Amino acid sequence: MTEKSKMLSGELYNPNDPVLVNERYRARLLFQKINRLSDEHKKERNQLLYELLQNAGKGIWVEPPFYCDYGYNIYTGKNVFFNFNCVILDVMKVEIGDHVLIGPNVQIYTATHPLDAKTRNSWLEYAKPVTIGNDVWIGGGAIICPGVSIGDGAVIAAGAVVTKSVPSNTVVGGNPAKVLKEIDQKDNKGNK
Repeated sequence: MTEKSKMLSGELYNPNDPVLVNERYRARLLFQKINRLSDEHKKERNQLLYELLQNAGKGIWVEPPFYCDYGYNIYTGKNVFFNFNCVILDVMKVEIGDHVLIGPNVQIYTATHPLDAKTRNSWLEYAKPVTIGNDVWIGGGAIICPGVSIGDGAVIAAGAVVTKSVPSNTVVGGNPAKVLKEIDQKDNKGNK
């Protein structure tokens, strides 16, 4: 197996493999250009964004700055909004549904490291995918950890550290995030 195929399958892999280093370099060049372009150059910025995020759906909106590892492992549905200063470590697939709002300073991680120091010191790492359903709102400063799935209609409170999967139509918050309440779908204000 190549290091890239190991990475994409969740196996331990060497991130210093030349192919992976070049792919991250390409992504960095693109997001650096995106982050430097002003709103006067929005059309060019959007073209570069779709070059970086090859699997993005229609209507994606990213407020720069934005950062990611590869870009090609980020899959979005339609009408996804990223506010300022979001980071996605897309070593493995990050799947985001339709109509998702992602607040400023949100971080989504798929990359992780071995727990035992000997293996970790070898610089090998691995990843777990992240899945975010439709109609999700992730508040500012939230962190989504590797292997997490967030159900449709969920709300992640600002500053939450999400270490476990989140059921649909719930509000979670805290560190580590816990279910705070269920969302009544009949009340469009989120009140019960």
